[in-house]
Amino acid sequence: MIDKRRFPADALRAFMREAFLACGLPETDARIVAERMVEADLTGFDAHGIFRLNAYCKALQAGSINPRPYIQVVQRAPAIALIDGDNGMGHLVVTRATELAIELAREAGIGWVGMRRSNHAGAAGVYAEMPVAHDMIGLYGAVSSGNHMAAWGGAEALLGTNPLAIGIPAGANDAPFVLDIATSVSSFGTIRQHQLGGAPIPEGWVVHSGTGKPITDAKAVGDGVLLPIGGHKGSGLAIAIGLLGGVLNGAAFGRDVADLNDPDPGESNTGQFVAAIDIARFGPPETFRAETSRHLDDIAGSRPLPDVDRVRIPGDGRQRRKAERGEMAFRCRSRWFVNSTGWPGDCGSSRWRPDRLAPATGRCSGRAPAKLAPP
Repeated sequence: MIDKRRFPADALRAFMREAFLACGLPETDARIVAERMVEADLTGFDAHGIFRLNAYCKALQAGSINPRPYIQVVQRAPAIALIDGDNGMGHLVVTRATELAIELAREAGIGWVGMRRSNHAGAAGVYAEMPVAHDMIGLYGAVSSGNHMAAWGGAEALLGTNPLAIGIPAGANDAPFVLDIATSVSSFGTIRQHQLGGAPIPEGWVVHSGTGKPITDAKAVGDGVLLPIGGHKGSGLAIAIGLLGGVLNGAAFGRDVADLNDPDPGESNTGQFVAAIDIARFGPPETFRAETSRHLDDIAGSRPLPDVDRVRIPGDGRQRRKAERGEMAFRCRSRWFVNSTGWPGDCGSSRWRPDRLAPATGRCSGRAPAKLAPP
């Protein structure tokens, strides 16, 4: 039976921050990583939130991820930069890169920052949305930390589900446009959720690498390869993202990619890129936002097909889920802790147990974050 108690978002932030502190991260870094992970949970990208905590803790304990990296800018010129993440947590590396892209865009109108020696950074949309708060357009792409997809027509998993995200500001009272997609039909994190929940996966997500026939048993995914979105189009997009995020930055791509979940993956040398575009260089930002909202409203209000309730715009559901989960607290499936996170015992302490989180009753009270008391 899956426990679906509600937990306040602040309690989850404190819970993960304390776990990362126990794994050796400095206070500020632990807070940033926990914030990025909770943001993924609150916006509905559950496969990139607390669901990932166990894998990160194990990698930190094994030395596969550096808990105290020296993240440095190794190349910088007008509008472009390259960051070496020193094998640190990807959330920290990409946050630093996004801040730098925004800084470059203020100076030159556009900022493009590549990253190497990074790691898995969670939900792509979190970083594409960061420039939006500065009246900028955000773009983010990454080489996934594991190859689970084949090129179109291929049987070897030489590509990741390489995500792409784009954030575009809208009117003051409207949700920004935030597109966050994997280049596979389904992200591998979503398939892992099906594995833990014992649910089958739909046809069209994965095919057997030997027979080419659909795989619907989530536990048999290892026998096949994930399919790209749109056939050759998604495959080509995944390759392009891999070349821009990996090869251009001196990071891993193709057969060089090490899977974070392997027993001894070593340094992943994950590559990513992020860009920011200053809207003011094209015209008044308020005019752009108003026009964006006008067009998005027109599309959202268009006539849907039969059996479709409404036309959806990327970003609408994200904003709605964040409002719902932020107010009503977050549902955390304890089976994810038991099967994926393996509490107690991770991060070198039995303190990190889900029953130490105080469940919310009804609406979130807004009280101080729950503390993780020692047993």
